[in-house]
Amino acid sequence: MLITFKSKASQNLTMLEDLATHLLGIIGKKLGERGVISEEETAGAIAKLEAAIAEDRAAADKESENKDSDEREKDDRMRLAQRAFPLLDMLREAHKAHVAVMWGV
Repeated sequence: MLITFKSKASQNLTMLEDLATHLLGIIGKKLGERGVISEEETAGAIAKLEAAIAEDRAAADKESENKDSDEREKDDRMRLAQRAFPLLDMLREAHKAHVAVMWGV
């Protein structure tokens, strides 16, 4: 199923339900038929996503520290930073504009 995030500060963002569930879980929200990250919650949501991305990067660095470049290339996969960026960008724009981010199925 596809989930569409909307904000008056940016274009709509559509993603798969599994990814939306994961990212909203990091923020502390549950995926329902509809939901909102209020204007007041955007700063906290940004901080939580950025912390999770930093933690994921540290884990990736630790995983690859004893591998040569060929092994690192084989292990190279889509990390949280790439997967979360569109929502993180939307949250940043919403925070700047003092508006909410909403979603629906």
